[in-house]
Amino acid sequence: MRGAAAELMDNSSGFRTHIETARERVRAHRNFQTQNPDGEVEWNIPFELRPATPTTKAILLVHGLGDSPWSFIDVAHDLANRGYVVRTLLLPGHGTKPADLIGIRLEDWQRLVGEQIRLLQMEFADVWLGGFSTGANLVLDHALGDPHIRGLVLFSPAFRSNEIFDWATPWLVHVKPWLLSPERHPLQSPLRYHIVPTNGLAQFYRSSVAVRKHLRHRTFDRPAILVLAEHDSVVDVHHVRHLFKCRFTHAASRLIWYGNIPPEATPSSRILVRTDALPQQRISQFSHMGILFSPDNALYGRHGSERICFNGQTDEATARCQSGEPVWYSDWDYREPGKVHARLTFNPYFDWQSQVIQDVLNSTEDVAARIPAAFAPACR
Repeated sequence: MRGAAAELMDNSSGFRTHIETARERVRAHRNFQTQNPDGEVEWNIPFELRPATPTTKAILLVHGLGDSPWSFIDVAHDLANRGYVVRTLLLPGHGTKPADLIGIRLEDWQRLVGEQIRLLQMEFADVWLGGFSTGANLVLDHALGDPHIRGLVLFSPAFRSNEIFDWATPWLVHVKPWLLSPERHPLQSPLRYHIVPTNGLAQFYRSSVAVRKHLRHRTFDRPAILVLAEHDSVVDVHHVRHLFKCRFTHAASRLIWYGNIPPEATPSSRILVRTDALPQQRISQFSHMGILFSPDNALYGRHGSERICFNGQTDEATARCQSGEPVWYSDWDYREPGKVHARLTFNPYFDWQSQVIQDVLNSTEDVAARIPAAFAPACR
């Protein structure tokens, strides 16, 4: 009979295999964007962080469409400092070039997520899941069917898109491989894809349909925290907020809302509100991606080296942004006379947000901590 130590070694080596496979694929197939290919490889492959002392607690973080594991670098370090083993993964079609998403299926992403969750569960007693955007859809979809998952940490969960014609993407795949021309738009940066082929959008749409279908008849009764920006250009955040109220039924669950105070956000609410208009910091509104990063991040922070000027503005404004002149920050396609806006890639409330996340992670799963089904609002 194999010993427990041998089994743990196999589980750990399974994740190391995922890292090395991703490293080889990225190095062989990536369209490198800088003179630092080694750095780009490391930014685009999975990683693991372990706390200083042994622990039974672990969390798997799953990135979004067109993104990379590095998108969790600040969140991961914070969680590891708080006693969690943190793992990320690289979804198929990512880390190399956007065209590699052509032919990828939702099932490929679901398969990898399930495999890495099972490896983590064989090694740790208390497993949480986290995700950003499409990654949030993938982990919620799994957690609804897996009662052993302790809870969820969801950033900009994309349960429904802001795009009213997203339903058409599975059909458009066959007639229009790219909705935005790859010849006219920047394809990728060292850290992420700027545009994706139609098939990537189609698989994102399918992931959102799967989540909405499951939430129609189920609730998530374990602790969860959802983080949303009111002016998110990708996600229908009002729909997500509604689902939080009636489908995430644990009393310790929280929704962080960056924007104006929703009408139902009373002092006793589980919804925590912070304004996203911070003119003293030249921030007009928060973005889909910015909630993930600390202001001190070396690449995306307040003084980071990676400024995203491809932000839905005029060519003149984009050129002024790229020239290095002072800018304001916003989500995609926000415009205001007399101002040039780059994408907001950091979160001024990051430390506060981290503490709220920790409070949810520390909550128990006692039946008394759940909202009785009879008192949970109905989803319609």
